[in-house]
Amino acid sequence: PTPAQSFTFIINEEEKCKDKTPFLVLLISTTAAELLHRSAIRKSWGDEAAVPGVDIVRLFMLGIDTKGGHEDVLLKESEQYHDIIQQDFLDTYNNLTLKTLMGMRWVASYCSGTRFAMKTDSDVFVNTKHLIEKLLRPLPSPTQNYFTGHLMKGHSPIRYKASKWYISEEEFPGNRYHPFCSGTGYVFSGDVAAKIVNASLTIKYIHLEDVYVGFCLNAKGVEIVPPPQHSLFNLHKVPFSPCVYSKIITSHHIQPREHILYWEILQKKHTC
Repeated sequence: PTPAQSFTFIINEEEKCKDKTPFLVLLISTTAAELLHRSAIRKSWGDEAAVPGVDIVRLFMLGIDTKGGHEDVLLKESEQYHDIIQQDFLDTYNNLTLKTLMGMRWVASYCSGTRFAMKTDSDVFVNTKHLIEKLLRPLPSPTQNYFTGHLMKGHSPIRYKASKWYISEEEFPGNRYHPFCSGTGYVFSGDVAAKIVNASLTIKYIHLEDVYVGFCLNAKGVEIVPPPQHSLFNLHKVPFSPCVYSKIITSHHIQPREHILYWEILQKKHTC
C-alpha cells in the first residue's frame, strides 16, 4: 500500500480538540465487530472523565469492514458517541500499520496541541489513572520527542511462515529491526505524531505496525525512553488483583466484561 496520505476519512472527528487542549489522546485500534469491547472501554478506563481534572480524548480507529454490513451500525455509534475515526482502507491484519498512521495523522492534523497520546488495542486494559499520575504528570512541560512502552530491542525479522509475525524477505530484506515498542500500548508526546506521519512518506511500508513505527522514530532521531519500571507495560495477561493492577499501565487479552470489572474494583480503596 501507499503511505497514509492517500487514504480518506469516512468518519472523522475534526472538532474534538477545537475548544480544548487535551492532556492525553487515547487511540484505540478496533474492528467493527468489537462492539462490546468499545462499549466496555467507554464505561471503564476509556471514559473521558476517568481521571478527575485531566482532559482525555478517546478515539476508536477502524478501517472498512471486510465482511461489510457494519457501516450503518458504525455510523449510528459514531453519531451517539463521537469517538470513532475511520479511513477507506480494508480493516485487515496486514493493514494495521495504516490504522496506526491514521491515528497519527489525526493527532497531527486535528489535535496537535495534545500533551500526550497513547496507541493501544481494544483487548488491552489500560490503567489510565496510573499512566497519567505516575508516568506522564511528573514529566516536564513541554515534553517533546518522548516515546515509551514495552521496549523491543535487538529483534530480527521472523522468516518462519506460520508465525503471526512472519515477514518475507521481499517485504523486509534487512536482518535487524530498529528498537520499537509493542503495539499493545505505547505512549508518546503530541509532537511525535507529525514526525511519524512525515517519516511514513519515505519509509517503505511494513505491515508489522509497531516495527514500522520504530523505523519512523529512528528516521526522525527520536530515542525510545525505557519505562521507569519494566512491569508497567505487559504483553501478556496479568492475573488480576487490585494491588497489582493499581501499579501497571497495560495488561493484554482482556474480555469486555473484564474491562468493566477490573476498572470498578480499582476505583475502591485497597490496602496493599
